[in-house]
Amino acid sequence: MVTIDPNNIPKFKSQLIVPPVYMPKVVKRASSGEVISYNYIVSISEFKEQILPEGFPMTIVFGYGSRVFNKVTGKIINNFKSAPGATFEAVRGITMNVQWINDLNGYNRLPVDPTLHWADPNNIGMVEPSSVPPFPPGLAKAQIPVPIVTHIHGGENSSIFDGHPDAWFTSGENKVGSEFITSLYRYPNKQNSATLWYHDHSLGITRLNVVMGLAGFYIIKDPNNPLDIPGKVLPDKKHEIPLVIQDRTFNMDGSFYFPNVGINPDEHPYWQPEFFGNTIVVNGKAWPNLNVDRQEYRFRVLNGSNARFYNFKFSNDMEFFQIGSDGGYLERPVKLKSILIAPGERVDILVDFSKILPGKKLILQNTANAPFPSGESPDPDTVGSIMQFTVTGCITHPKAKLPKKLNNIPKLTRDGAKRTLVLYEVMGKNGPLEILLNGQKWSAPVSEDPVVGSTEEWEIVNLTGDTHPIHLHLVQFQILNRQSFKVDDYSTKWLELNGEPPLNHPTIVLPTEGYSIGEPILPEENEAGWKDTIRANPGEITRLIIRFAPQYAASDMVKPGVNLFPFNPSSGPGYVWHCHILDHEDNEMMRPLKIVSENNEML
Repeated sequence: MVTIDPNNIPKFKSQLIVPPVYMPKVVKRASSGEVISYNYIVSISEFKEQILPEGFPMTIVFGYGSRVFNKVTGKIINNFKSAPGATFEAVRGITMNVQWINDLNGYNRLPVDPTLHWADPNNIGMVEPSSVPPFPPGLAKAQIPVPIVTHIHGGENSSIFDGHPDAWFTSGENKVGSEFITSLYRYPNKQNSATLWYHDHSLGITRLNVVMGLAGFYIIKDPNNPLDIPGKVLPDKKHEIPLVIQDRTFNMDGSFYFPNVGINPDEHPYWQPEFFGNTIVVNGKAWPNLNVDRQEYRFRVLNGSNARFYNFKFSNDMEFFQIGSDGGYLERPVKLKSILIAPGERVDILVDFSKILPGKKLILQNTANAPFPSGESPDPDTVGSIMQFTVTGCITHPKAKLPKKLNNIPKLTRDGAKRTLVLYEVMGKNGPLEILLNGQKWSAPVSEDPVVGSTEEWEIVNLTGDTHPIHLHLVQFQILNRQSFKVDDYSTKWLELNGEPPLNHPTIVLPTEGYSIGEPILPEENEAGWKDTIRANPGEITRLIIRFAPQYAASDMVKPGVNLFPFNPSSGPGYVWHCHILDHEDNEMMRPLKIVSENNEML
């Protein structure tokens, strides 16, 4: 299929769109007027968006529709639709109820590979690769209908409302997954203020549904935190802008291109290990421009790509401050000139344009290789450029006076299990057939079963050649350290103990002692906060300290066996942990995560 040459797409012609904010129905207590909850109805449907510059065809997307407030125009719009979706602005401590509605009545426009373990709404079961026709049109019973389920990435929510991969549902809820309970989700929003995001999480087709547009911001703000009150310490609402950065490739008719021939087509006719688009899209616009005042801006940046890492820097090499990561504010601001961000990660940064002359144009650049870290360097004329900032003559607000300390982050200490978990590629004739966590497929019995309230250490041992962004549902965690190790020696011994994956038995643990090299490396300053997604580099052991308790819980209250969550984390379908390279997640690089009591039982 012929695609649009990215060099023929004019850059910086479209103006950046600031995502509107969902408008809820506010439910108050009759006696006091106290707000009890914010209620939303959000539909997922197919429509067209002008992603490419004017003069190019529009793009068919899957997106979100609801009532929104446009912060730029000041207008309330009913039945607004967009891809990426509008932003949820949650207030810490106020419950949100969201009725998710699947209005996707057509077919999946990207190639659904039915040889993977996937949602399979028509229950077609195991499919012989030789019986899968070329795409388009693909296998009809795989392309129709389209399942969806929404996950709040980074949220502390009951697993009933977490967006479990098997809790999917089709239009009209005519067909539902094995773990489906309800499409009306409740989010307590008890956790610390942070930049979270929402996206589709359907088993085996997450990569396709996210490419089609199913993602957006979910921002929790604490009215009692001065840093969360726009204009008090940090920039005001106009100068606080979320940026979701994604890579896409477009067919000549404006539709999304996605690979439709697998690297091992005799096994998986369509699946490829990573999707890298040739065009950068920010907030749903290809290579946009943003006119900025000569003042400080707060950008909440999300890497919403399937597989592409970004190493951001400005074309004038100017400094900026990072003030937050996945789970909220860092302990202290960190001065940087560049920042590396993996799929699923978020960074909260302050950029000061006050010293830039009016009319000056700055490019946000990307220098990260793809695949990361040892792949090709980005073409500076295409994926090496993200967006443009044009500085105007307007000066509206003074520079923020940041406190020296932004947050109190407790130092976690292990009182529970220590787990050693291996990342492993199963190779085919032309490259990976699948990538596994600890040698196990998604459907293998649960092996990660932490006790509620416990604090565990996880060692992620990476035997592959890529960096994998590892994401855990339910909890925010901290990085202990990273350490090089003897990859070949460890791999040989691990395979001696376990045999060639995928394993049909519980994984035999091989301790890392005796295989490590040198001293452990502490996390960089801007990684030393709460995280829910972390880069596990090749040739390294990445050690995490994970507390299975609410992020906000006082340390002296957290004890193994004591549940401090405002819900029972052992009820419902359970949670998952996985690689956030979506192409990996969709092909077995995901495992269940079950929270249990101290007696290894349901709470």
